[in-house]
Amino acid sequence: MSQAAQFRSLLRSGKMVVAPGAVDGITGRAIDRAGFSAAYMTGAGTSATLGYPDYGLLTLTEMVANATRIVNSISIPLISDADTGYGNELNVFRTVQEFERAGVAAIHIEDQVFPKRCGHLDNKEVTSREDYIAKIRAAAAARRSKDFCIIARTDSRAVIGFEEAVTRANLALANGADVVFLEAPQSLEEIALVPQRVKGPCLLNVVRGGKTPDLPLADAERMGYAIAILPGLLLGGIISVCDQLLDEVKQTGRYPVPKVETSPAKTFARFGAAEWDARRTAFREPLEPTAAPAGAAAGAPAKVAAK
Repeated sequence: MSQAAQFRSLLRSGKMVVAPGAVDGITGRAIDRAGFSAAYMTGAGTSATLGYPDYGLLTLTEMVANATRIVNSISIPLISDADTGYGNELNVFRTVQEFERAGVAAIHIEDQVFPKRCGHLDNKEVTSREDYIAKIRAAAAARRSKDFCIIARTDSRAVIGFEEAVTRANLALANGADVVFLEAPQSLEEIALVPQRVKGPCLLNVVRGGKTPDLPLADAERMGYAIAILPGLLLGGIISVCDQLLDEVKQTGRYPVPKVETSPAKTFARFGAAEWDARRTAFREPLEPTAAPAGAAAGAPAKVAAK
């Protein structure tokens, strides 16, 4: 079963899909090992791995390259940020093809003006309804498999208001989107209203310190959300732990004692070392000895034909 088909099955299960954010193969594998049913490739995290803020500075090929690495590191479906689709509906068409070819299960495409900004920053701009819906139609038409999931994200709440965001969400569903991602509702009341007012499955973006109030995941599921993504969970943890460890080295002049003792062998085991070790000898069966030519003396060198 493809990752896209697995993801469709999860959506039909009636249980909210919780997808922590992965930035690379290490974090993707950690999410998989922890038992989550899906992972989310964060655009902000991908930007950070290349040394940039989440300002729409990465290209389609850079995003797909990272998604490919994560897909190859995990056994669970990957949802990926696809920003604005990197242009108009023609670019969106190619964007869908590239992510689907990479093995990604779902992508979300938003209605911000390119280059976009993180959905929890101020001073965003959004495109017209017409341009947005044209992209959603193109995305739906471009996929080769109906299992591939198109998530329509709208950032219009911060720019035009909650009612316009709901209108755009329902228009997107009517024009081929499978799931709606209404970005950055600004109160608990708005969070609860989204699944009530939107006529299809909804995704909640859980961002600590962002525009949306914090709430338990169980409450989000009771409200009717189908998916919850936690984009900054591991990225924020990585940054804080790195700062802490580096400061400790500077202060003590010693390698800090890890919270969990490990070793190179244990680390490599997380990434399939046992399977690769088995391959070292799997292709080394003894070769059958070749028969000597008729009439040749044992041990005699073979004659070389004269040129």
